[in-house]
Amino acid sequence: MPELPEVERVRRALVPAMVGASFERVVLNRADLRRPFPAGFSKRLRGQRVQALTRRGKYLLAALSSGETLIIHLGMSGWLRVERTDDLKSQKPDRDADLDSRHDHVIFVMSSGRTVTFNDPRRFGVMDLVSATTLPRHASLAPMGPEPLSRAFDAKTLASRCAGRRIPLKVALLNQRIVAGLGNIYASDALHLARLSPGRRAATVATRAGAPRPAAVRLAAAIKAVLRRAIRLTNSERYRVARFRVYDREGQACPTPGCRGVIARIWQAGRSTFYCPVCQR
Repeated sequence: MPELPEVERVRRALVPAMVGASFERVVLNRADLRRPFPAGFSKRLRGQRVQALTRRGKYLLAALSSGETLIIHLGMSGWLRVERTDDLKSQKPDRDADLDSRHDHVIFVMSSGRTVTFNDPRRFGVMDLVSATTLPRHASLAPMGPEPLSRAFDAKTLASRCAGRRIPLKVALLNQRIVAGLGNIYASDALHLARLSPGRRAATVATRAGAPRPAAVRLAAAIKAVLRRAIRLTNSERYRVARFRVYDREGQACPTPGCRGVIARIWQAGRSTFYCPVCQR
């Protein structure tokens, strides 16, 4: 599933194509994704201008001139592709491209001269349209914790949300009520950078009163660092070669200077966790 850095990269790629532009045409190639599209979805979008495109956790939010907000979640395998509309009109038949386009479920033709296509082989994505008054109470957005790259997220906030929780720290980090947008990959990498075991209880980063311990200070800083690095390096050659610190690196040497540990994998809450048993405590 795309995590915060990947969703942020998509958002930045969409801004030139969508912000300030209107929906000239909206094509739905099926009646639903993970859930049915809202009633009148295409009609409500046509002619509306995108005033802003923001992100909340793993969700994209397009504020429209109608006062509604288009909410997009990429799901497990969804992606948004941006192409020149004129190029698509003159495109020659391509067997491989035609096979892939079977999963093009939503097509937005924008007045910017760009076409934005939502491709999702597994159809776990979600699109919704809600009014400005309903948005703060949206079932998926309202319970979310703070954005990890915002000033609202720090060691104090992290500790207060982990206080008293007996679940493993890695599992707690995947709870979107604790911190928004953090997923399996970057939770593993952040815990490694902070030198904290994924199996320790979440409550150990806070005092009984909920104040931050040094572990919370290290972890909050590590979360910000791994996310910023991923956003900065995504799509670069360096990022493809050395994409993660420990995720998917079972059996490899620990990258912590001076550590002789080997990256191990365990299962937590049905997901793989990668960590160093030597330097993460």
